Parts: sequence; C-alpha cells; structure tokens
Amino acid sequence: MRAAARDRSGGGWDLTALLNAADPRAELAARNLWLVRLLEWLRHPAAREGDETSAEGARPLPLLRLTHLLNMLERNPEAAARFAAVLGSVWQDMRAEGLFADVGFAPRMALWSEALHRLRLRLLPDTVDTRELGELFDLLFPDPQDAAWLNAMDEALLARLGTLFDQALPGTGIWRRPMLSGLTMLTGAVHAAGLSGPLRLRMEEGLLGDPQPFAQLPGATERFGEALLADDPGALAPALRYLRALLDHCRLAAESVPRHLEEFGVSVDIMFEVEQLLERLRRIEMLLDCLVSEQPQRELLRLTSSLVDVVQARRSLRTLFARHYSLLARKVAERSAETGEHYITRNAAEYRDMLRRAAGGGLVIAGTTFIKFAVTALSLGAFWAGFWAGANYALSFVLIQLLHWTVATKQPAMTAPAMAAKLDHVADEPGREEFVDEVAHLLRSQMAGIVGNLAVVAPVVLAVQLLCALLFGQTLVGPQQAEYVLHSMTLLGPTLLFAAFTGVLLFASSLIAGWVENWFVFHRLDAAIAWNPRIVARLGAQRAQRWAQWWRGNISGLAANVSLGLMLGLVPALLGFFALPLEVRHVTLSTGQIAAAAGALGWEVLRRPEFWWCVAAIPFTGLLNLSVSFLLAFKVALQSRGLKVAERDQLRAAIWRRLRENPRSFFLPPRDSDVAGSAPPPAAPKA
Repeated sequence: MRAAARDRSGGGWDLTALLNAADPRAELAARNLWLVRLLEWLRHPAAREGDETSAEGARPLPLLRLTHLLNMLERNPEAAARFAAVLGSVWQDMRAEGLFADVGFAPRMALWSEALHRLRLRLLPDTVDTRELGELFDLLFPDPQDAAWLNAMDEALLARLGTLFDQALPGTGIWRRPMLSGLTMLTGAVHAAGLSGPLRLRMEEGLLGDPQPFAQLPGATERFGEALLADDPGALAPALRYLRALLDHCRLAAESVPRHLEEFGVSVDIMFEVEQLLERLRRIEMLLDCLVSEQPQRELLRLTSSLVDVVQARRSLRTLFARHYSLLARKVAERSAETGEHYITRNAAEYRDMLRRAAGGGLVIAGTTFIKFAVTALSLGAFWAGFWAGANYALSFVLIQLLHWTVATKQPAMTAPAMAAKLDHVADEPGREEFVDEVAHLLRSQMAGIVGNLAVVAPVVLAVQLLCALLFGQTLVGPQQAEYVLHSMTLLGPTLLFAAFTGVLLFASSLIAGWVENWFVFHRLDAAIAWNPRIVARLGAQRAQRWAQWWRGNISGLAANVSLGLMLGLVPALLGFFALPLEVRHVTLSTGQIAAAAGALGWEVLRRPEFWWCVAAIPFTGLLNLSVSFLLAFKVALQSRGLKVAERDQLRAAIWRRLRENPRSFFLPPRDSDVAGSAPPPAAPKA
C-alpha cells in the first residue's frame, strides 16, 4: 500500500492522500495501518482547521471530519468503492470473535495477573500486524474521548455511515456469524464461571434452582443461534425470551455473591471474578440487541462505544486498583468500625469512662517508658534494639487491651471507619446532622483519651524517678539519657515530622487490623476453633465455643496492637539501613520520656529552655498523631462510600455551622440534663 503523506501543516494526515492510498490488495498489516491512519485523521485537526469546531457549535471535531469524508466519498464513487473494498477485505481477513468475547476481560481471573497484563500493555508497543480484530481495536481507538464522539453521532450521519458499511459488508450474515460466535464464547465463559467452586458456593441457593441457570446457558444459546441463522421468527422469539430469562437468573445469582462476602469476609480475586461475570452478562445483552434488531445501526454504535470505554479502562492500572481499593476500603472500614465503636463516647457517663480507661492506659505506658530506656541502655544493634523496643510496645498495647483500657492515639485510626457508617445517609439534612454528631463525639473521645493518658503517665514516671532517687540514691533513667531526650524531642528539631510519620504508622496498624479480621472471617477460623474435632477434644465443647467468640471479638484489636508496636520499634530501624533517619514520636510515650528526663535532672530542669521546648512539642505531637492517622483513615472511609464532591462540601459546611453555633459539643460531653428523658445509651463495650 502506498504511504499516506502528512499534510503540509504537519498537524494531521491529508485526506486526499489517504483515499488515494487505499488498496484492498495490499497485505493485511498495511491495510490495518491505513485504518489506523484514517482514525487519526478523524481525531486530530490540521493547523489550518483550528476554527473548524466553531462552524457547527459544539459538535465534536471527529464528527465534522467524518461528515467531510462521507461528502468526498459520495462525490467520488471510485474512491468510495476502493474505500469500501478495504473495509470489507479487512473484515474478511480478521478474526472478529475475540473483539466481542475477549476485549475488556482478563485472560485469567486474578487481580495481580491482570495488573501485570496491563503493565505489559503500557510498556510494550502494539503492532498492526495481527489477524485479531480485538488487538487492532486498541490501536484504532486509543483516545479517551473516542467514546464521547461516537455517542454524539446523530441519526442522519449514522444512516450515511451505515450505507457505507452496507456497501463494504453486504448482507447481515457477514457480521452476524462472528458476533454469534462471540456470543457463544461469552455464554461458555459465564457457564464455566458460574459453576466454579469459589462462586457457586457463595451464591444464594434459592436463586440457583434445579437445573441451574448457568448449566442451561450453552444449550439455550445454541437454540437461539440456530433460530437466528435459519431466519425463523417463530422459533427465534421464544428462544430469545428463554435465553434472556436465564441471563436474568444468572445475574441475580452472581449479585448474591457480594452479599455473602459482606458477611463472611472479602476476597479480592473472588470479587474480581464476580465483576468479570457481570460484565460478560452485560456484553451478552448488548450482542443480543445487535443480533435481533431490524435496524441495528444504533445498537452496533452503542456496542462500539462500550468496547472503546472498556479498552480505555483496561489500559489503566489506576482504574484497576482504584476499583479494588474501594472494595477493600469498605471492608476494612466496616471491620475496623466494630472496634472503632469502642473508642467513641456519646454522653457524659461514657466520657468519664473513657477518662478512666485512658488513665489506666497511661499507667501501663509509664512502665513501657522505663522498659524502653532499659532496652536502649543495652546498646544492641540497630535491628535488635528496634525489635525489642517494638516487642515492648506491642506487649504493652496488648496488656492495655486485655485490661479494657485504651491508648489515646489509637482512637482516630479505629474510629474514622466507625464514622464511615454514618456516611451512608448524608444525602439529606438529618443524615448530615447525625454525621456531625459523630464528629463531635469523636473529638470529645480523643480529648478524653489524651487527657487521661497524659494525666497519669507524667506523674507516675516522675514519682518512680523520685522514689528511686530517695531509695537508691539514683534515678532509673540517668542524666545522660535525660540529656539525649531533651536534645531529640525539642520542638526546634524534626519532632513534628516524626509525629506525622507516627500518624502514618497508626493508620497502617488499623489497616492491618481490618485485613487480618477480614482474613479471619473469610476463612471462618472462629468456626474452626469452635468445631474442629482436635480443638474440641483438647479444650472441651464449651471452652472451644468461648475461645472462638473471644478470638472473633478480639482479633482486630490484637492485630492492631501487635502491628503498631512492632512498627513503632522496627520501621525506624529498617529505614535506618537505607539512610532514612526517621524516628517515632508518640504523644504518650514522648510525654513519659520527657517526664523521666525531668525526674533525672531535678528542679534545675525548669530553668532550661530545652525542657520547655520539649514540653511545647507535646501538644503538637498529639495533634499530628491524631490528625494524620485520622485523615488517612477517614480517606479510606470516604473512598469506601464513594461520596461525591458536592456531598463532601455539604458535610464540611455542616461541621463549620455546628462549630460556630455550639463549639462546646466538640470538646466536652453534653450535660446530664441535656440528655435527660432520652433513650438510655448502650453501655460502652470493652476495648
């Protein structure tokens, strides 16, 4: 095929040169390349055509150029015949079944294999030297705006384009047969997926019936195809009705799988299979519309536009991970919410209970502080020092959990998901007010947690230091360690950066907690503990049931506490191997260390500016711990609900309005008189 020249402006392909280069006898790769160049000409204007869109208002440029192309072909029958011959020869020489059956679907139903496939598509160049129309389709429509201008095509232009394609592909059989083959391939894939164990076992039994709709699909498709090719309206109508009824039953059964996963834990790969199955069912419906329509031009255009959208989505790694991130975000939010409810106070009694439990947590953290100094004094290597510091934190946090006490900075990471439950009803004013109430409850709870922790940890650490000085003549934490604390925790250093980094670790621990609990529920480990014969024989039936309930209720908290503790100790050590000198600044732990330093240096420390700079850093450390972990966790919550920008703006406005009208509600609990006569609140569950 003769090379098509660029136009003189260099802004696109010259149409006259393109039409003259059309050669139906050229090799297939050359004809494919010619089609790609033709679509490029439709899509990209020449420099001298910059004002072309203004001639007909907002009509897309590709439609203007398509109109111009059809005008030229209608005025030049010889060029039109050559043009139609190229289209017809390409269709005859290509395999089109894959375009209808495979485009947009993963070759293997797994998230990571699909991600690697998309990465390969982005890194490796495509070629027009192919006999698969599905592969060529990627090159014909590479622009994200292609679907928009296809959908904007009016009936008159569509009719003219249909006339051209009727000339290129005479008779409906020439395109119906490969489309029917694609339909058969799709129903075969749906049949196999619907009968596969991972999906079948999670479908509602009442929706499957006997025989199962998935098992009947191949036979129903075959009968439909025979009636269609025989052009027998009497047989086609009932075959079509029966096939569509089966498809509806299959869709209902597939849609029941996510409901099962909502209750028993999410699997990304299973949800990916469900989405692929539902997409195939939608594609089948579109193919049926094209096959049975008497005037199929509009249905064919709608199918083409849908394929363009699918191709664009299939290229995007961001789209793939965003979809699955949204799914897991909802699951993690809901799992974390079960624990997050324990950290939210809604009345004065719960507020006082939070203060009491936070005070208990501060008492444990006081001991954690001294063990941390002891680990440091051993002068271990970086990794082992980090490991034992992390083990110290993890054991302390687990002890706090078992005693039903609390650590302040765990609150935002665990309670933001609990707040996400309120986001389901923010479309109306009462729902937004309920959400603002939850924000106020959360802020009050955070205040109670911080005050309770710090009110105990600092006095206890100071008291232990002074008691040791009186009894033994020296403090547990010596002056040298105290000087290091004053030097490293000052507000004038990188403390704020480290506090924000600690907030990220707090968020990560809540994410891990959600994942672990989802894994626990998905694999039904609580049922395994309760009913496994060996466990029942060892523990006894009643004790096995109690153990199962205990693990089901505490697995999230244990995962959060252990992961948080180990990350606080190990992550800085591991980053140090890569010359990244990041440390952790946890508000309660930092307060304990500053109190220990003050106890070691005595009353003279009150005259030193370094001490007061460290004290000044405490509220900022707490603020960054809380805000960073909360904002990250709340982002997960928002992502899980898919709120629109307008709804988010309405939420912000509602919060600011409450802050102006009743600022006290964000910091102090309602007075007992304010809630008198209301329904008694549920008792605060144990942490």
